[in-house]
Amino acid sequence: MAILVTGGAGYIGTHTCVELLEAGYDIIVVDNFANSSPEALNRVKEITGKSFRFYQLDVRDRSALEAVFARNQIDAAIHFAGLKAVGESVRSPLWYYEMNMISTLALCEVMSKYGVHKLVFSSSATVYGASGDMPVSENSPIGASSPYGRTKQMIEQILQDLAASNPEWGISILRYFNPAGAHKSGRIGENPSGTPNNLMPYLSQVAAGRLEELSIYGSDYPTPDGTGIRDYIHVVDLALGHIRALGRILDSSGLNIYNLGTGRGSSVLEMIAAFEKATGTHVPYRFAARRPGDIAVSCADIRKARQELGWTADRCIEEMCEDTWRWQANNPEGYDIHENRFMTALLKM
Repeated sequence: MAILVTGGAGYIGTHTCVELLEAGYDIIVVDNFANSSPEALNRVKEITGKSFRFYQLDVRDRSALEAVFARNQIDAAIHFAGLKAVGESVRSPLWYYEMNMISTLALCEVMSKYGVHKLVFSSSATVYGASGDMPVSENSPIGASSPYGRTKQMIEQILQDLAASNPEWGISILRYFNPAGAHKSGRIGENPSGTPNNLMPYLSQVAAGRLEELSIYGSDYPTPDGTGIRDYIHVVDLALGHIRALGRILDSSGLNIYNLGTGRGSSVLEMIAAFEKATGTHVPYRFAARRPGDIAVSCADIRKARQELGWTADRCIEEMCEDTWRWQANNPEGYDIHENRFMTALLKM
């Protein structure tokens, strides 16, 4: 089986590529490196001892994407490519609508043309918005509160219409909660540019002295300690959820939606305490104003994924913290210092 992975050089993409290769799949990766590094894909090869095909392209470029399908026998696709920062989407909504919507439409059009009807889509728990039901199930009302979340919500509707139009389509929509952690090797991990939008890389960069202090956005949420509560899931568990979802659609048709989380929520202050305990570091912080689009609580009902995919998240918060710190300590500047060195070699793959 050959699986196309769009955005495969990104944080979740690289971890999923590792698990796909370890599970015996062939992979074909496409990425434009807008928010990722070529070195990340070299690390995937290093961890697995396996090679794979790579094409540098923007998924919105239909002709370039079609050339990949023309040159390769592709059985299914996992679609990660897109932008993902809530606050940034509030500031630049048109950019988010263009990047996330156009890339998905282009991919689905090219897949349809080449008779590839199996797709795993990277969605987000942000589609639920400020739902009153916690934990949220796949049947909870949706109503995203940011342009980023609305792009995911709109794409989900497009995919539902697509699956209804042709019984050959098999589509899994995975609504992620809050990915954290890194591969146990310390060779791949989250590598944001600028100040991180996600808590765990922000924590680790402050602990490492790369950033002066952590800004906690909001101290007056209706939660026990006033800080936002999120369902943090280890990125390797998340990657394994993609393997289960892929296996299901390869043998069936129709569309299914799954929450991927742990079912347990932790506040920002609880995560800081867990990180300090697990790593023996100190994380100075200050409170700042809430970010537009953020909500107080987000936590998953994971029963459907457990029952239908046979999947659960096994790794705990302490392991997320330890693995994040191992990645940060071994790669204090992320992939950046390796990027120029490995670019030429990677593009010749």
